[in-house]
Amino acid sequence: MAVLAVVVACGAGVVAFWLVRQLVEPTETLRALDGIRLSIAILTVFGAVLAGVYAYRKQRIAEGDAHRADATQFAIRYSTAAGQLGHEGPAVRLAGVYAMARLADDWVEQRQVCVDVLCAYLRMPYEANPESDQYRKGEREVRQTIVQVIRDHLQEPQEEFSWSACALDFTRATFDGGDFSGCRFRGSVSFADADFVGDLISFDKAKFLDGTVTFHGARFGAGAVTFNDAQLQGGTVSFDDARFSGSALSFCGALLGTGNITFHHASLSGGTLALDEAWFSGGTVDFEYAEFGNVTVSFSRTRLEDGSLAFRRARFTGGTLSFDHAHFTGGAVALDDAEFTGGTVTFYAARFDGGDVTFDHGQFTDSTLTFHHGRFNAGTVSLGHARFSGGTVSFVRAQVKGGRVAFADAQFSDANVRWGRIRPPEDETG
Repeated sequence: MAVLAVVVACGAGVVAFWLVRQLVEPTETLRALDGIRLSIAILTVFGAVLAGVYAYRKQRIAEGDAHRADATQFAIRYSTAAGQLGHEGPAVRLAGVYAMARLADDWVEQRQVCVDVLCAYLRMPYEANPESDQYRKGEREVRQTIVQVIRDHLQEPQEEFSWSACALDFTRATFDGGDFSGCRFRGSVSFADADFVGDLISFDKAKFLDGTVTFHGARFGAGAVTFNDAQLQGGTVSFDDARFSGSALSFCGALLGTGNITFHHASLSGGTLALDEAWFSGGTVDFEYAEFGNVTVSFSRTRLEDGSLAFRRARFTGGTLSFDHAHFTGGAVALDDAEFTGGTVTFYAARFDGGDVTFDHGQFTDSTLTFHHGRFNAGTVSLGHARFSGGTVSFVRAQVKGGRVAFADAQFSDANVRWGRIRPPEDETG
């Protein structure tokens, strides 16, 4: 305001000077009036600019004060919510979960920090056995509430309060059940070395759009993990080095686009792995070096148009690998160098209209490989250099209208081979 007053005073002085000159030199009256008008116009514009600058600075100062006040308020809310999460009472901890979630919605600049706190809670030591001295009453409900709150914020990536772009770090966390169904994953999510001790954790109808979801080294007990009707449209879901003990892992009805699911070096003991009615239009499911002990692995009614299923160097002991009623129109199923001992591989009523299924250099010991009622219209089924010791190989009632079933250099030792309409390897001409 002081600057503006000086400007106005100077302007008044200029006007007075021109009036005096008008009295002394009347012949220059018109010229004097023009000068006065110009001076007034210049002063008006200059004054308006200064007034605007002053108003802007005042607004910025007010906004800065408001921002600092908001930051202070957010910090207070953060400290309160964090304190509640560490409280002994389960009801207070539950209040802390909701308080931290609301703060994450309001405090966009520090949303990731608030989400990190909720994830970190699940990484804290947890005892699921009520008889243990370390058991905390109400802790299971608190943990499942955290999972539910996170799930609710991963539904629609475009929503204002969506957490889909946030990184979720559940490394070494313990999950006693939980529901991630319908989530949209765009960022990185880690379940590495996590323990799943509850009855069910669901990723049903989830969409994996970008980034990587990893279960590397995770341990699954006798509960179930389901990805039924999930969609992989990008990124990777990794179960590398994971351990399954009597677990049920289900991808039934899943759609695999350009995404990948990997089970490199995974160990599955007992239980089931189901990808029934899954649709492969690209991407891969890779079980390289995986070990299956008395596991039922089912791809029944699966549709393979593109992409690949790879079991290279996998080991099957007992159990069943089923492609019953599967439909192959493209892509590849590779069981090359896989080892089968005492189990069953079945393609009952499978339809081959394209693509490749290969068992090249596979080893079958006291195992059953069956293509009962299979329909071979196109594509290739290859058992090149495969070795069969004991067990059964059967093509009973298979229909051969096209395609190729190849046994180049396959070896059969004490195996019961039922060729049906398939040409035996000794009759092949090339």
